[in-house]
Amino acid sequence: MGYTLCVLGCGNMGISIFSGVIDSLDVSRLPNNLKKWESHTPGTMTPTGSPSDNTAPSRFLACVRREVSAGKLKGVFASMGVLAQSIEIFVSQNVQAVQQSDVVLLCCKPQLAHSILSESGMKEALDGKLLISILAGVTISQISGWVLPSTKVIRAMPNTPCKIREGMTVVSTIPSSSSEELDGAIILKIFSSIGRCRFLDEKHFDACTALSGSGPAFACIFLEAMADGGVMMGLPRAEALELASQTLQGTARMVLQAGQHPAQIRDAVTTPGGCTIAGLLALEDGKVRSTIARCIQIATERASELGQPTKQ
Repeated sequence: MGYTLCVLGCGNMGISIFSGVIDSLDVSRLPNNLKKWESHTPGTMTPTGSPSDNTAPSRFLACVRREVSAGKLKGVFASMGVLAQSIEIFVSQNVQAVQQSDVVLLCCKPQLAHSILSESGMKEALDGKLLISILAGVTISQISGWVLPSTKVIRAMPNTPCKIREGMTVVSTIPSSSSEELDGAIILKIFSSIGRCRFLDEKHFDACTALSGSGPAFACIFLEAMADGGVMMGLPRAEALELASQTLQGTARMVLQAGQHPAQIRDAVTTPGGCTIAGLLALEDGKVRSTIARCIQIATERASELGQPTKQ
């Protein structure tokens, strides 16, 4: 009968993960069981099986610190369908919730991780269990030092589009153990239900945090700028935003689905003496390409500092 999934620190990302996982299990909410486009693209592991198998959660626990937060969660879960209404909310009862869980998602703020994992009884509650941290900048080595050696510690880095099941999650390599295959299946089922899921060595996580974690914010800057340009040239705001959004979405899907390199798509659009090459040269004049690349570099460097002790 499945396993119990607990989210420690159920904020926006925890809600997003619950939403995606529950939607993937609640197939009755999908019109004609229609699969999203993402499930047909290379690299995506589409969840299979029923919620009754041992790789899918059958019980959900959400942990928060305050009653106010619990009240907000109840309202959010009520709008997510029948299955979401069964999520149990624990207020300032982290240890009790973890004791009842099989898989624990650590979704708190990075600076709170140590205090939460150091609560009296927490080490014992996590004994032998799968602990998946989505905290930016907090390493597996750090977390392993706060729990018992028997706790299986994994890092995952999802991004906010997982709320609409179009996320990108990078997962650290699963350590060898007798439950390695089952643990891998559980992790894939959680994160591939909310988008794409890839395994990478932990050394790449700061760059992944910057590229896919912070990336939606950077993409929105470009999206807004495109829409602003349309408005400047006379388009109504709503239509300009729609055109820009669908253009970026469609282009990204051409890369993911057809496997086309961005340069191929760019060259196909760029005709001699046309408007596209004129616009591209304006972007090059503004050093947009190097600015965006540097943006990822700076964000990566900052990600490496998160979760680390504050320098005095």
